[in-house]
Amino acid sequence: MIVPKPLQYEAGPGRFVIDRGTALVADPAFGEVAAWLRGELSPVTGGELLPSSPGPSTIRLALDDLPPEAYRLIVTPGEVALHAGSAAGAFYGAQTLRQLMPPEAFRRAGAAPLEVPAVQVRDSPRFAWRGAILDVARHFMTKADVLRFIDLMALHKLNVLHLHLTDDQGWRIEIKRYPRLTEIGSWREESQVGWMGEMDGRPHGGFYTQDDIREIVAYAARRHISVVPEIDLPGHTQSAIAAYPELGNLDIPLGVGTTWGVGFNVLNVEDSTIAFFKNVFDEVLELFPSPYVCVGGDECPKDQWRASPSARRRIAGEGLRDEDELQSWFIHQFDEYLAGRGRRLVGWDEILEGGLAPGAVVASWRADLGAVAAARAGHDVINCSNTAVYLDYRQSHLEDEPLPFRTVLTLEDVYAFEPVPAELRGDPAAEHVLGAQCGIWTELIDSTRHVDYMAFPRLAAFAETVWSGPERDLDDFRSRLAAHLPRLEAIGVEYRRESGPLPWQRRPGVPGMPEDPVEWQATLDSWTANLRDPR
Repeated sequence: MIVPKPLQYEAGPGRFVIDRGTALVADPAFGEVAAWLRGELSPVTGGELLPSSPGPSTIRLALDDLPPEAYRLIVTPGEVALHAGSAAGAFYGAQTLRQLMPPEAFRRAGAAPLEVPAVQVRDSPRFAWRGAILDVARHFMTKADVLRFIDLMALHKLNVLHLHLTDDQGWRIEIKRYPRLTEIGSWREESQVGWMGEMDGRPHGGFYTQDDIREIVAYAARRHISVVPEIDLPGHTQSAIAAYPELGNLDIPLGVGTTWGVGFNVLNVEDSTIAFFKNVFDEVLELFPSPYVCVGGDECPKDQWRASPSARRRIAGEGLRDEDELQSWFIHQFDEYLAGRGRRLVGWDEILEGGLAPGAVVASWRADLGAVAAARAGHDVINCSNTAVYLDYRQSHLEDEPLPFRTVLTLEDVYAFEPVPAELRGDPAAEHVLGAQCGIWTELIDSTRHVDYMAFPRLAAFAETVWSGPERDLDDFRSRLAAHLPRLEAIGVEYRRESGPLPWQRRPGVPGMPEDPVEWQATLDSWTANLRDPR
């Protein structure tokens, strides 16, 4: 009952018993994986660390000639043999081994002995990029919350955490050269309740020190998860402009954003502003070893540039046609900067407008259109389709769902997601689809409990779409999910149940919005009519 579904699974006779006498022996290449597995199993074996010398019952981690993320797991009554070609493969095999144990194995209390059914498993992932976007800019999550989320990603064999660190409503990463980014930019005075509601009157904020970031990155790396930072530009930058007004286009002071939607305050196009953000990235690159760095590039209204003499001079001086090409020119400055430092720029699909350098990666969020266009233009693609994998969308038509987004995205919808768009199937350009990411955007998600509710169990369904083959068997998935949910309960995940929201999860009445669901939807539709984001 493994999630995500392995490539091959064959049950055998008998069971392997884990108790205080069980040994754990590992090839030196898998020492860190063995240490992690000991740490996970020791609480349920009475606090004992499994000895490293072979015994009457042994778990053995063996180096073998297998692809980097592949593994082979053989459980017999006398031994567990886990073969892998790399530490990543061994780690994924260890996660499968844990899922063969009863749910009590996921609790921090003694449950030994544990019985593991005899099986043979052969497994490897379909896609190299299996990600989740965690938006800590809109609502800050503590370091402990982020580490917990990383563990939940690892349980589902996801391997990329896209950490959305900056936006209009908050700047969440310490930059030593520019301390006001966190002194001012990390706190907003209040937050909007719902999309059209009143203000809550409560300050909100927080940020990660550089030591926090190093810890998050190292913690993720030990679980074979790469952390990709996102520093938004030239739009979604009001928190930076509030801290350093010279970055903006207006002569009036701005505060950190307190409302949601697409903000009209964007960076100016002065050389000094470009230099400022290159200095920011100098520090970011030291903290994040990932070869990929996201610069956003989405939802940049051009009104302030149209009214700006400086922007008009830049357009004329660079021989550009209009403000749309000006945005492309702006993104190119950072494409060249990152390429010169051995990194690859990632941007939302708007960066396609105006052309890109060959090494840039497109995160396609507006359905499948950007993914198809980018792949056929020779760019690598990450499918982040908002219509299929945005986990901040409501999960049913029930009136008490906690978020009023008009799009309903059910567990079944997520499970039906196919990372390779239909138009690319059979097309050689499909090779450019690196994988996919689900999105947890937090404009209206203000706690870890709420993240749990919105992410699970849909994240488990998403994980299967990027790990397992393209075939879908919903009944089979539901059967395995039924065995998986008690594991989440043991960990303490407050997932959404089929019966609907629990009392604390239900949507309260939001000031400024009508109570009638039809009127509610009409108001939202009117408000979002001029936006490209269908939420």
